[in-house]
Amino acid sequence: MKKMIFIIMLIMLSITSKQTPSVHAHTNNSEGYSLIQVHGETLEYELKLDLTELGHSMNKEMDENQRFDSKIVQDYVNSHIAIYADSVKIKGKIKDTAVETINERQFAVMNLNYELDQKPQKVILDYNMFLDDSDPSHANFATVKLQGEQQEAILSYESRELEIGEVNAFQNAKQFLLLGLEHIFTGYDHILFVISLLFGAKTIRNIVSLVTAFTIAHSITLALATLEIVQLPGRFVESAIALSIIYVALINIFNSDSKHQPWLAFAFGLIHGFGFAGILSEMRLDGNHMVTSLLSFNIGIEIGQLLIVSLVFPIILWLRKLTFQPVKWVIPGTSTAILVFGLVWFIERVF
Repeated sequence: MKKMIFIIMLIMLSITSKQTPSVHAHTNNSEGYSLIQVHGETLEYELKLDLTELGHSMNKEMDENQRFDSKIVQDYVNSHIAIYADSVKIKGKIKDTAVETINERQFAVMNLNYELDQKPQKVILDYNMFLDDSDPSHANFATVKLQGEQQEAILSYESRELEIGEVNAFQNAKQFLLLGLEHIFTGYDHILFVISLLFGAKTIRNIVSLVTAFTIAHSITLALATLEIVQLPGRFVESAIALSIIYVALINIFNSDSKHQPWLAFAFGLIHGFGFAGILSEMRLDGNHMVTSLLSFNIGIEIGQLLIVSLVFPIILWLRKLTFQPVKWVIPGTSTAILVFGLVWFIERVF
């Protein structure tokens, strides 16, 4: 009987010893420390995280004798911590790493740099390290210093955000107007759609009606999507924008004498509005300046569109007045090139 009890105890001890590593794989109640300071157009973030918990979250063992890959850690940090400078999300680069012992625990120390376009008036930290994937009881003691102000908070599962500063109305309007301009001039699919519309415009009055219809339509859906009243899947929106380019390009190729109607610009403008809202969804819009942000962004887009129309439409009118025969192939040939771009974008976005 004693032998039996002894054997059972050995078996239980063996099972316990095998389970011990997995039981202690998590640190539980892990801690972290954040110190964010803004120096001119640079934001510096000193982040300290429990070394064992960080390794567990990344499925990689870490100790003070091992050098952890800063690129892998950098990607992990950027995917779990979002910092917004004046509503714009920024990403950091790890400058250096170290291991530090705090209260008999080892911590990974990471110094990250964030390059800014200008000195921010407002900074928001959205913290999600460990909270959803490895240690819901994790807490981070955070301090943010900006323009002589200091804000402190304990970030946890229930409270993940720290905010300091406030953007003034003028700075906010200027920022979003420039963002709208940048978005239209780097949104090549939107530019090609507008040019395709211009190919089917016969008079100044016609182009005014087309641009007006397109503007009203995309302004409606831009507002609805940004305010989260109506939202559509990003892939669907981007694919539909590519289809709008294909559709109008085909009309220009096979019926070059057709006159585009405002309803066409309005219908596709509704889809393009959701596309314009995509960039705003990546930002943390200030609730106090929501209307100003939307209006300024839209004005920036309209200024960009007017510049495109002012440059392209006179050239189109000039080409149509030329009697040189090969000129008749310029618009169909350009439309064919636009069609190819639309097809490539559609295939990329669907598949």
